[in-house]
Amino acid sequence: MRYERITDVVGATPLVAVDALLPDVARAAGVHLWAKVELLGPTGSIKDRTAKALIDALDRDGRLRPGVRLLEPTSGNTGAALAMHAAARGIPITLVMPANATEERRHAVRAFGAEILESPAEEGSNGAVALARRMAAEDSTYVMPDQYANRANPDVHERTTAPEILADCPEVDAVVAGLGTGGTATGLARFFARAKPNVAVWVAEPMPGEKVTGLRSLADGFTPEVLDDTLLTGRILVSNRESIVAARELARRTGILAGPSTGATLAVARRIARDAAPGSNIVFIACDAGWKYFSAGFVEGDLDNMDDALEGDVFWW
Repeated sequence: MRYERITDVVGATPLVAVDALLPDVARAAGVHLWAKVELLGPTGSIKDRTAKALIDALDRDGRLRPGVRLLEPTSGNTGAALAMHAAARGIPITLVMPANATEERRHAVRAFGAEILESPAEEGSNGAVALARRMAAEDSTYVMPDQYANRANPDVHERTTAPEILADCPEVDAVVAGLGTGGTATGLARFFARAKPNVAVWVAEPMPGEKVTGLRSLADGFTPEVLDDTLLTGRILVSNRESIVAARELARRTGILAGPSTGATLAVARRIARDAAPGSNIVFIACDAGWKYFSAGFVEGDLDNMDDALEGDVFWW
């Protein structure tokens, strides 16, 4: 295959069967579990799709005029994807990242020539959003794609991610995404409401007070503008420990090395599978690559009672 530029190598990711991770009761009932392996994108995350859509939308609107600089708050994945697209188009970019973002993600965005400004670690991604929005309001040379408010975010998943899932698994019964910006879940829900209304769309959301890298709890006080909660089947709460244990098991039993947010979607998919009808097909989004979290102890960090984490209580929201 030939492409004009690296930014064209986005999407068309595979579904990979991971039935070995199903609870025994679900496997006995013939339930099937599939990972939508978004970590195979150019920068290793589903945000490759989002970044392309955001920059294309700015271009269509005439906002990428000479002299502007892109500005975006990010915990890492959207930043790396935006930095890649910006580099390919010759557009300067500044990223606002929490001070505790992992070194792998910092290296990734700097490799593409992006400038990093830090927001307070204790404020998480919400602090990065607030700082970036203040900067954009005060300086007109900044153009902010704003993944949290830009309709291009859910639109790209409605146009690409969801149709790919249906094409590759026409018998799909449920899809699980992580609650980050809300763009993936909203786009999936819009598509399936129209194309196959019986498909349930669930989101994995961190428990209040828990920090699952790449995801957010709405209890923290910030609801992304692109999230349409009314379209979702529901939100299921997960802990950081449960997410990391699930991601570790995914790597060690299937060879798919994904990050904590993927662990969260896997954990939720496993819960749904326990009560699913015989023969059901459940798809979860494998959001990003696990190598981005090595320096944070993702692989070998100590987790109390981690052997029991996947069989913990079910939290519904």
